[in-house]
Amino acid sequence: MPTSTIGRGARLLGVPLGMAGRATVGVGRRLMGESADSVDADLRERAALQLFKVLGELKGGAMKFGQALSLFEAVLPDDIAEPFRQHLAKLQDSAPPMPVSRVEAVLADELGPGWRDLFSSFGRRPAAAASIGQVHKAVWAATGEPVAVKIQYPGAEAALRSDLAQIARLSTVVAPLAGGVDVKALVEELSERVMEEVDYLTEADHQARAAAAFDGDPQLAVPHIRAASRRVLVSQWLDGKPLRTAVTADQTERNRIGLTYVTALFAGPQRAGVLHGDPHPGNFLILPDGRLGVIDWGLAARLPEGLPYDMGHLIRVAIDGDAPGVAAGLRSLGFVTREVSADALLGYLEPFVEPASTPEFHFTRDWMRSQYERIGRDSRSDDSVALTLNVPPVYALIHRVWLGGIAVLSQLDVRARFRDVLTDYLPGFGPGS
Repeated sequence: MPTSTIGRGARLLGVPLGMAGRATVGVGRRLMGESADSVDADLRERAALQLFKVLGELKGGAMKFGQALSLFEAVLPDDIAEPFRQHLAKLQDSAPPMPVSRVEAVLADELGPGWRDLFSSFGRRPAAAASIGQVHKAVWAATGEPVAVKIQYPGAEAALRSDLAQIARLSTVVAPLAGGVDVKALVEELSERVMEEVDYLTEADHQARAAAAFDGDPQLAVPHIRAASRRVLVSQWLDGKPLRTAVTADQTERNRIGLTYVTALFAGPQRAGVLHGDPHPGNFLILPDGRLGVIDWGLAARLPEGLPYDMGHLIRVAIDGDAPGVAAGLRSLGFVTREVSADALLGYLEPFVEPASTPEFHFTRDWMRSQYERIGRDSRSDDSVALTLNVPPVYALIHRVWLGGIAVLSQLDVRARFRDVLTDYLPGFGPGS
């Protein structure tokens, strides 16, 4: 994992420079008679390939940024989305591996010189990659069970800070690759939260709480922790297919998996006091018995009292069409920073309210895209609602999880009783609340 700030910055700068070079070549190809559509499609494919290559090799904040973009590919126009759907999604599961010598050095530093005695076997090649580490499959000697050993890349913390600073500076250049997603806001939010992932002891605490809460659950599985240090985490191994493979399943199966997925997102605070804060599909596995495995608890929030009551109550008020009540609620919670009409605030909440306002909702790419286009138009207006809103810290991660969750449901084209999940797990939302 390259840790030099200059070196990493140069790699990231190569993305927009490469785009400029390809654009120049594209002009020449058009002048030679090649169709504009053919040239543009080829340039988008090459841009996706370069972005995947750079982000995947750098890992750290750069890879985390790519994962966030791939999560929201449902909002991209179809002609732009296809190459990024293929290449950016790979960031959720793969990246060039760390040399074996470095793997062994980290294990010795974190688990002691006798670390090999903890395992009856240890896979030298990584089985999966994460944004700040890689995962090896091994067998835990004490129990004989297969385990996942997550090992943090040396210099990950410094690399994270460097990547996020560089991407923030390049946000206006990278924005065209994001298809209209607010790159600057995305980077700012990632910068605030992603540094929490560096300490695996914190992640172990989050995961242990969730594993205990969901132990024996018929729908969800969270692997139990076997050992942890600041840079190494050992937990039960889960065999399964990535959540995104559900896109090829029939409608009934997609609906079931999608409903289980949102249950995993919303049930955690109530049952374990922990909100899983990274809803991208690489963190969810479809197990052979039909359950959904939930892994990677590095980005999470402790919510010992569950999700905020006021959040559910406010959505219920919005469903009832009470614009003044919505405005008053948002002001009392600290969301509104200047004057804005109550009707405008009610309209801005539509992506949150619409799926909760009907017994069964159909999440589609077209619906998700229309919501982002509407929000994008609002953000460019002189009286933008977005500019009046300030997300309080307690709601910041909840906001990301909600938007990310409905983005994944839209990718999977899920039709499900989303409102039932909110009724069960969102305080203040159910009848009589």
